[in-house]
Amino acid sequence: MRTDARVVIIGGGVAGCSIAYHLARLGWTDVLLVEQHDLTEGTTWHSAGFVGQLRSTISQTRMIMYSSGLYAELAAQTGLDPGWRGVGGIRLATTPAREEELLRQASAATTYGLEMELLSPAALINRLPMLDVSDVRSAGWLPGDGYLRPESLAGALAAGARSLGVSIATGVEVTGIEVDGGRVRAVVTSHGRVATEIVVDAAGAAAGHVAALAGVAVPVVPIKHQYVVSSPLAVDDVPSLPTVRDPDHIVYFRGADDPGGGLLIGGYIRTPSVCWPAEGPPLASPRALFPPELDLFAESWAAGQHRVPELRTASIARVVNGTEAFTPDGEFLLGETAVAGFWVAAGFCVHGLAAAGGVGKVMAEWIVDGQPEYDVSHMDIRRFGAHASSRSWATAKALDAYSRYYDVVYPHTEWTAGRPLRRSAIWPRTADAALGEKAGWERVNWFPPWPADPAAVRPGGWAGRTWSPAIAAECQATANAAGLFDQSSFAKLDVRGPGAAQFLQWMCANDVDRPVLGVAYTQLLNARAGIEADLTVTRLAADHFRVVTSTASGVRDAAWLRRHAPDDVRIDDVTGAYGCLCLWGPAAREIVAPLVDGDLDTRFMRASRVTLGAVPVLAQRVTFVGEFGWELYASTEYLLTLWDLLVEAGGPHGLRPAGYRAIESMRLEKGYRVWGSDITPETTPHEAGLSFAVRGDKDFLGSEALRSATVTRRLRCLVLDDPTQVCLGTEPVRIAGEPVGRVTSGGYGHRVEASIAYAYLPSTVDDGERVEVGMFGKWQPATVTREPLYDPENHRIRGLCA
Repeated sequence: MRTDARVVIIGGGVAGCSIAYHLARLGWTDVLLVEQHDLTEGTTWHSAGFVGQLRSTISQTRMIMYSSGLYAELAAQTGLDPGWRGVGGIRLATTPAREEELLRQASAATTYGLEMELLSPAALINRLPMLDVSDVRSAGWLPGDGYLRPESLAGALAAGARSLGVSIATGVEVTGIEVDGGRVRAVVTSHGRVATEIVVDAAGAAAGHVAALAGVAVPVVPIKHQYVVSSPLAVDDVPSLPTVRDPDHIVYFRGADDPGGGLLIGGYIRTPSVCWPAEGPPLASPRALFPPELDLFAESWAAGQHRVPELRTASIARVVNGTEAFTPDGEFLLGETAVAGFWVAAGFCVHGLAAAGGVGKVMAEWIVDGQPEYDVSHMDIRRFGAHASSRSWATAKALDAYSRYYDVVYPHTEWTAGRPLRRSAIWPRTADAALGEKAGWERVNWFPPWPADPAAVRPGGWAGRTWSPAIAAECQATANAAGLFDQSSFAKLDVRGPGAAQFLQWMCANDVDRPVLGVAYTQLLNARAGIEADLTVTRLAADHFRVVTSTASGVRDAAWLRRHAPDDVRIDDVTGAYGCLCLWGPAAREIVAPLVDGDLDTRFMRASRVTLGAVPVLAQRVTFVGEFGWELYASTEYLLTLWDLLVEAGGPHGLRPAGYRAIESMRLEKGYRVWGSDITPETTPHEAGLSFAVRGDKDFLGSEALRSATVTRRLRCLVLDDPTQVCLGTEPVRIAGEPVGRVTSGGYGHRVEASIAYAYLPSTVDDGERVEVGMFGKWQPATVTREPLYDPENHRIRGLCA
């Protein structure tokens, strides 16, 4: 047993083997992988092995597409068959809603560069005669799909890693992880201590147990997942049959590798159950399974018999009821934790084999280079707050995510599991509001509609499913009088210390070394000039700055800052200590005038310390809707009083409480970017139209890459000809019949009465150029339009229209 290693990987499943292989390919060969059993004997060995490349995000799709391309390399390098069977895949639609989803998936496939063909029932039966298609409306054919043999893939990855110098030790139990000064120092095993400064927790359903040894909470929930193998069928070449998914009937199947030629049939039951062990860690025994629970599997078995008539006379020959690792939101858990050097790659929600190659790639790049090629922020373990350490919360969310896995998921759908959790101080005033949830925060989507505007445009299709005329009314009230918004969920980070100004000058692309109470809008870039964060920075004192970033980014952005901070700078998350009410609209000045005690600065991007009534407030002249007004920060204990004070004072002026759906509409009209969709770690400020927020005459993290970057695409504003056709994101955009980009975000602008979308297009595209946007199988005409659409001279922000 080795006594030291540059990297120790815990877990010999397909993820751990892939990470080891990819680290070695990048030149890091001083790697030790330890597994308490033999390789794959945790959860990998019993995986059904389905590989469906088309996912809900482009990054996960690219990861799986990369995985598919990796297998030929593995076979050539190792001489081993990685178990890949590229038989293609079929997705069925038997309801109008599922058919709409299939059309949307086909559009997404176009933007991802993934081959997908829509089939009629007749074409489907020609491709797969064994199916009963009497209730099928359409199907999607993905020739790049297939399935994997779990142990073959892990074996090939392990062999490839060994051939490059990686050490693999099986039968080695991890009993402790030494942490000193907030950093990993060693892994303690049943065979001795291994000194190291990088640990990767790839322990599958046991990842939470391993992480706890380092004092880290990882919200991995073990849930039972069951599939069966049928008795042999009278079908030729069963292993070569395409994979089939029938989500309307919660069943999937493929040809089994068992001798005789049956089908492997699985499904996501509506009443899943967790399988925390009564004592000890998960996966303590090798190749463990639970007894069959065929009563719970009855719906999926019946669905399989309905879809494949041959199954109606078949029996169940074998049952696999095993542990799978799920997460609170159904996404992977990747990245470095708050303990420096302790990384996690777990929670693959039954898709570990499909994404194994991509997981290894992004994790290795992240560890070696500091950031992966793909944007994996939605998989970043730091997307969760402290509540993720709660087993009860994680379990409730994971069970909910599993139970609706095959549901048609409409944008803006709100789920109720694990709620309410984090509540603003104005919670008592939201009893009748339509509430949403983000990062555990309860947030108002819209308040109860007052007399509805009969002219309010309801978006067509999916965009109109979760909609209210209140959204239009709140936008109009903000434009004509004032809107009052609660943005307390936005993350707030205090950066303090003697070196704070110099540190933030290096971290931020814009100039933040401003006078006290000056406000800067800026981005944090990575070494490739990609946008890691989008935020405002307010200087509260010579050595004290307040950073405000998006609700879901606080933990991640704090970690990014701490990773680069010198010893004389401290970063504290003060999100819960302060609430934020936003008063925006032409009447804002008149509303606050009689309440102000102190000098209220009305200059844009400036802050003031004043009292409104009896409430001490930090008032920042910042807007995210394009109207005059302030962000009003107050200690949490004052926030409800401030809300009531402003509602009462604003009533005579036409003030209206408003929610986040109105903000979304108005920010699109102003062309304000949203991190995670319009801007990501894969986009630069120049591409995103944010050059105005870059101070080019100073050095900052990413400045060298930004100066040398060639801009070949730009984020452009599109206005659709039909205002009722509203984009949701990921729709393909084409010019003269050729795909040129995809929509990053879209919505309806109630002040400009237009359907708006944003998309990255070639930089040669000019204003006024005509394009088409693919929506549910149809191409909608649109025009590339100069932005912003609303108040392009910014008169309203400056208060010139008040």
